[in-house]
Amino acid sequence: MPKNQLNPDQWVQLYADALYNYTLPRVNDTAVAEDLVQETFISAWKARDSFKGEAAEKSWLFSICKNKIIDHYRKKARDIMQPMSATGVTDNFFDEAEHWTKQDQPGEWGIDLSNTVENKEFYSVLTMCRKKLQEMQEAAFSMKYLEDMDAAEICKVLGITSSNYWVLIHRAKLQLRTCLEKNWLHIK
Repeated sequence: MPKNQLNPDQWVQLYADALYNYTLPRVNDTAVAEDLVQETFISAWKARDSFKGEAAEKSWLFSICKNKIIDHYRKKARDIMQPMSATGVTDNFFDEAEHWTKQDQPGEWGIDLSNTVENKEFYSVLTMCRKKLQEMQEAAFSMKYLEDMDAAEICKVLGITSSNYWVLIHRAKLQLRTCLEKNWLHIK
């Protein structure tokens, strides 16, 4: 069975846009996304001799990129580490499964996801709202909902306790809801 081969001279042409499009929503910053894609290619180049050919070249590069994103969050967490306490968070907007409780769930927003223009406008507002989150909230939110990482893994990456994680996610959801209702529903 032939093994997959690397073609480093074609990486930028074949994968740069896809890696950037994967990275940007996860870090919510164009310069950081570009840097992480470059770091992905540099790390892949350095590790090319250890490539065993068991995975496709594209999968291997995306795996490296995902690790670069996680490393970015680790560094960010060390740089901005602020202890968060659950004190003062007495509202119970979410149930044990992290879903809105019936009495606190947002009203129907009337988003037609099949409408491409409306969909782009919504995601533009969502991106703007995510930029308003605190860095740790944004990191936890992105890892949970874009990387689909579990809570324990996120806590380990960010170096936080489980309680701090839940406070970050809780506050991020509340802030995003408020921002979206103010900015998205306002333009509709």
